[in-house]
Amino acid sequence: MPKTVLVVDDSAMMRKIVIKNLKDCGYEVTVVEASDGKEGLEKFQAGGVDLILTDWNMPNLDGLGMVREIRKLDPEKKVPIIMVTTEGSADKVKEAVLAGANNYLAKPFTPDRFKEKLGKFLG
Repeated sequence: MPKTVLVVDDSAMMRKIVIKNLKDCGYEVTVVEASDGKEGLEKFQAGGVDLILTDWNMPNLDGLGMVREIRKLDPEKKVPIIMVTTEGSADKVKEAVLAGANNYLAKPFTPDRFKEKLGKFLG
C-alpha cells in the first residue's frame, strides 16, 4: 500500500519539484499538499500521513512552528518529518532537529541527495 506524503511549501512550483522527485525516485506514494504550516498542521490532524516534507519559511505558520505543533500531537515521532529548505546553516539544522525534525534537506538538492535523505523513510 502506498505511503501518504504531506508536502508543505508556500511555493506551488517547489511542491511540484518535490512531487516530481518523489516520482522520479520510484516512490509509489499518495501526495497531499499544503501551502503553509497552518494548512499542513490541519492536514496532519486529519490523519493518514506517513511522512512530512516541509519548507521552513512560510506565511501563517512557518515550518518550524508546524514541526513543534505536530510533535506535541505525535511525541513518539511516529510520523517522520524532513525539512526541505534553503535554511542550511548548522544552527538552523540543529534548531530543526531539536524541534522534532527527523532529517534535513537543503535546497537546491539533487535527485540523488533527495533519495538519500528519504530512503530510510520510504525505501
